[in-house]
Amino acid sequence: MTSSQFVLLAAIFALLCTPPPSLGQSAEPLDRTAREPANGAQAEAAVVTAVPLQGAIQIDGRLNEQAWLQGTTMDRFTQRDPLEGAQPTERTVVTVLYDDEAIYVAAHLYDSAPDSVVARLGRRDAELEADRFVVFLDPYLDRRSGLYFGLNAAGTLYDGVLLNDDWDEPDWDGVWQGGVARTGDGWTAEMRIPYSQLRFYRQEEYVWGVNFLREISRKQERDFLAYSPRNESGFVSRFWDLVGIRSIQPERQLEVIPYVTTRVDFDQTVEQGNPFHDGSRLGMDAGADLRLGLTPNLTLNATVNPDFGQVEVDPAVINLSDTETFFSEKRPFFIEGASNFDNFGYGGASNNWGFNWGNPQFFYSRRIGRSPGGELPENEFSRIPESTSILGAAKVTGKIGGSWNVGTIQAMTARERADLYQDARSFDAVVEPPTYYGVYRAQKEFPDGRQGLGVLSTVNNRFFTGDVLEDQMNARSLAFGVDGWTFLDPSKTWVLTGWSGASHVRGTPERLLQLQESSLHYFQRPDAGHVEVDSSATSMTGWSGRFAVNKQRGRVIFNSAIGAISPSFDVNDVGFQWRSDILNGHLGGGYRWPDPGRFTRSAAVLGALFRSFDFGGRTTWTGAWARAEIELLNYYRLDVVLAANPETVSTTRTRGGPITLNPPGVEAGLQVSSDRRRAFVLRGGINTYQAEWTRNVNVSVDAEWKPAANVSLAVGPSASWNYEHSQWVDVFHDELAQETFGRRYVFAEMDQLTLASSLRLNWTFTPRLSFQLYAQPLVSVGDYENYKELARARSYGFRYYGENASTFDPVTLEADPDGPAGPAAPFTVPKLDFNVASLRGTAVLRWEYKPGSTLYFVWTQQRSDSTEDPRLAFQPALDQLRAAPMENVFVIKLTYWFNP
Repeated sequence: MTSSQFVLLAAIFALLCTPPPSLGQSAEPLDRTAREPANGAQAEAAVVTAVPLQGAIQIDGRLNEQAWLQGTTMDRFTQRDPLEGAQPTERTVVTVLYDDEAIYVAAHLYDSAPDSVVARLGRRDAELEADRFVVFLDPYLDRRSGLYFGLNAAGTLYDGVLLNDDWDEPDWDGVWQGGVARTGDGWTAEMRIPYSQLRFYRQEEYVWGVNFLREISRKQERDFLAYSPRNESGFVSRFWDLVGIRSIQPERQLEVIPYVTTRVDFDQTVEQGNPFHDGSRLGMDAGADLRLGLTPNLTLNATVNPDFGQVEVDPAVINLSDTETFFSEKRPFFIEGASNFDNFGYGGASNNWGFNWGNPQFFYSRRIGRSPGGELPENEFSRIPESTSILGAAKVTGKIGGSWNVGTIQAMTARERADLYQDARSFDAVVEPPTYYGVYRAQKEFPDGRQGLGVLSTVNNRFFTGDVLEDQMNARSLAFGVDGWTFLDPSKTWVLTGWSGASHVRGTPERLLQLQESSLHYFQRPDAGHVEVDSSATSMTGWSGRFAVNKQRGRVIFNSAIGAISPSFDVNDVGFQWRSDILNGHLGGGYRWPDPGRFTRSAAVLGALFRSFDFGGRTTWTGAWARAEIELLNYYRLDVVLAANPETVSTTRTRGGPITLNPPGVEAGLQVSSDRRRAFVLRGGINTYQAEWTRNVNVSVDAEWKPAANVSLAVGPSASWNYEHSQWVDVFHDELAQETFGRRYVFAEMDQLTLASSLRLNWTFTPRLSFQLYAQPLVSVGDYENYKELARARSYGFRYYGENASTFDPVTLEADPDGPAGPAAPFTVPKLDFNVASLRGTAVLRWEYKPGSTLYFVWTQQRSDSTEDPRLAFQPALDQLRAAPMENVFVIKLTYWFNP
């Protein structure tokens, strides 16, 4: 690293660690004002009182039981949007009751124009423009976490998790009841939330945090019991106190959800003569999930032979890079409670910016049960398991010691074998060894959430039995990280957050050699200097970390960070990591106008300077970025992005070879969306990156039509055109190529056009019966031409084959770098032209026939075809897609929830 680069990094770090001058000024603690009612009453009056239930209540949305007349009503709401701090335009009255089993909430949502109440029906947690009522609870009273439960005016249920004081995640689905009813003066909502769905400390008398939200769609109005000002952060810390619950005796939480599935598979892609598959299969399976309250604060989730047949298929992706494609988790067992593990390194701050920085994800749940990764021996036909069987998995999450959030996941996957056929002989081969996965998480939050300190550790252990997999996979891996945050001033305006971690992997010398030369590390780079391959190594240890400062309050925005990932850091056995060998920092800020003005409802301008280095001190990316976000008075939204990148170096373009230059480039983007309240909503955008010889343009449109209150149809066509001047082809050994360290790094100019679309139909018959259809057609063509080799290291110069005495045969693709008369040996480059047509889709009929118990009917179809013809014509592409061999899978799944 040069002295100037070191000084720049030191200056950024000093800036991040130095509080602004105003931080020394005293201010009223945030959480005292947080619970102060908007009408100016004293903070100690910011309470909601729950009253014991007398009699019975039927959860149907009709507030006609006498029990509701016995409760204490609350109607002290304050408008947050569009007029912050104003009185609501409509009155809302809430009552809270309780008994030994559950808490009950009723809301009468008055409306001066009851015919204008927007009631759109969708499946659970669907994002709909509709009138809505939500209850937020903080049973631990930690002022940072909790749960929410909501209903819209059509009866759609909403629930999820609150975390980090400001964030929410809708993936958690609790077992509770809710109902709504329309009235002559508005609408009413009714909820029953069992204690079994909540976590809290067992006491004689309880104090929980509580908040309510009412949304009026046609006015885009949001009324809260306790709202967060638009210029500030903090949500859970502002909740009022829920008092009055005492002497309850909730039963110990125990839920069992067994399942059975039937699957029929019709596969036209099976090759003729395949001894393992004649094109159709029938199978049945069974398993169970369990949820057990170990204590009032700790919950055990366990699963045996889990099945995830009802999830949506992953989208088709054409990946021409050297990095793995990231797919989000969709399996319910791993989604629920994921925030206990996914928020590592993010606590405290409301914003986390990153420029050319991918935070290593220490735990990536899709590693558990992944597709078998072993290499296959030579064969004519094979049958490989689609995924690795999960023998069992358990998860414990909750709180201990009053302020420690804890969680652990333990999973064991099976040994998997592939059936193979070669030379009229059937045999098998192990493609995945038995594997143990362990994840451990603990985080302590100090009083008022002003500081936090946590740890996260992962363990992976594969049990080999002397097979060849030992040289293909790591034997063991460990990762450990520490994270935390601290607010730098009494008003919680400035927060410093960060994390650091280490990794350690072990394996045979053959496996460690593969790992060092993999795309994550590239230790074999001949001109790197700071890394080198150790062919005798049996382990590798690395470190990483990042620290950031964020301004949480006010119109002025500030966010800056500095981070590093050492060349040998690797968490990919249990986590997900894009790159290693990176030092990265940015200095960012902006200004926002959160209140409506003459032309806009809100607006913000943002900007940042950023730079990345490798550990050898080379600048791998740098530039300036700016963004403007505007919401107009008619609810149309515009986002404009501009960025400029000067010349830098690439340490990955040659995929383990010498450094090359990155030509300077510019980026521009525009996104526009229409009024989301309308029956027809249109969103669209264009994004482009232009460098000296490289051009990339992406255009997308998303149109949603809501012809009825319970039906929505969304279509999202997109097109991308990519002209890459230096698309990777291959590498060939040649000692005569002295300027590139004895290898010829071959590239081509690639013209790629991709047309894709998404189609999504949601038809909801009742809040518990819905139909979903999703389809994604995709056609992508790539034309490789003008083959060439890198002329010299640390350049962006190339020698074109067929010029200056070299020869190239466009039919056989044979290249001779110095022609027939020269000493260099000719070689043949691979033909990489492609024409891929794909269609993926799924249809799901979901019926929750009783709370927590569901019946699924699922149809999944996948079809694809590929050729080497890089020409794209619309009609032939459709014909190719229609004629492509398909796989149809039909699944029936029945789950039953019971609480013994």
